[in-house]
Amino acid sequence: MCATLVGGMDRLKREYINAAKANGVELKVFTGKENCISEKMGQTELVIVFTNKVSHAARKEVMHYAKSRNIPVRLVHNCGVSSLRQNLATN
Repeated sequence: MCATLVGGMDRLKREYINAAKANGVELKVFTGKENCISEKMGQTELVIVFTNKVSHAARKEVMHYAKSRNIPVRLVHNCGVSSLRQNLATN
């Protein structure tokens, strides 16, 4: 499975990827500071947005992209690795 994480902290990027890999998920991480996130997402089966660490514009762009392709989106307020693990486990 391939998932995309939008938001979070730069210093935790490696931990996010390792936690996803432990659950058998290939994870693309965008901290929300990148331009044109939707162009870089590619084929993803799930989008997780850490809402407390992402701009409104980035969230809106990702939500529009996901909705147009019927990709499930999970909006999570916390940006910790444990929050990511919980959302990947419930998939």
